[in-house]
This record gives sequence, C-alpha cells and structure tokens, in this order.
Amino acid sequence: MRKFLVVLDDSKECLNAMRFAAMRAKNTQGGVEVLAVIPPDEFNHWIGVGDIMREEARERIHTHFEVFAKWMRDRQGVDPELVIREGEPVTEILAQIQEDSEVGVLVLGAGTDKKGPGPLVTKLSKSSGTLPVPVTIVPGDLSKEKLEAIT
Repeated sequence: MRKFLVVLDDSKECLNAMRFAAMRAKNTQGGVEVLAVIPPDEFNHWIGVGDIMREEARERIHTHFEVFAKWMRDRQGVDPELVIREGEPVTEILAQIQEDSEVGVLVLGAGTDKKGPGPLVTKLSKSSGTLPVPVTIVPGDLSKEKLEAIT
C-alpha cells in the first residue's frame, strides 16, 4: 500500500497537510503515516528531568494525533499510523522515508505568513530533486472545499 507521510507539528498549516493526506489516501486506497519529531534541544537538562520531559512530549503528541486520527477515521475512512522520532526534523523525515518502503509521497503544509513557507518546506524543497519520493506542498490557507476538489 502506498502511504502519504505527513508531519505532525504545532503549525497552523499542519491541518491542511493532514486533510490533504487523508483525502488523497481515501481516493487512492492508500494509507496515512503521521510523523512527529521531537527535537533534541527539548531535553538538554539533567537526565531525570529530560526523561520526564520526553514522556510529556510523547503524551502531547499522542493527544494531538488522536484528534486528527479520529477525523480521518470518521470522515475519510482512513486509519492513520503514528510514528514518533527524536532528532533534527529534516534528518528524521528523510530517515523515515528511507526506512518505510511503503511511503510514496511526503505531504507538507506551507505557512502563509511573510516569513515564508516554513522551515521544513524551505529545507526539503531545496533538496527535492534528490528525495526518494515526491513532495506535495499544501498551501496553509487553502479552503476545505478546494482541498476536496483537488484530491
């Protein structure tokens, strides 16, 4: 089965990327793999404190994921899977693509503010010619209706 890999983070544009991935998966009989990356700088504390913070981050990710997963299951009939990795986001996204041969498309949401599309889109688009899968960049301000029409 071909999977759409989508990154779960706290950005506003994440919502449209999740919607797009779920709708495309439904319409192509594919799957959705949701990747959350915990950056290493979150745990530069004493060992015990770092462990507690790591567990809290995982709990936040699971809670956030369940909101999207429920919508995907109820509205799109897609049962997403969650993968949590620790490290630098771009490095971990590329590692996940390499390790899961079923990932067929990377879906990223693009920010709409004046700072640009966001760090992931900026970094990954620079190397898009050498990526092992196509990248779909979903505008953060695209309406639900437009998403439905293009998926």
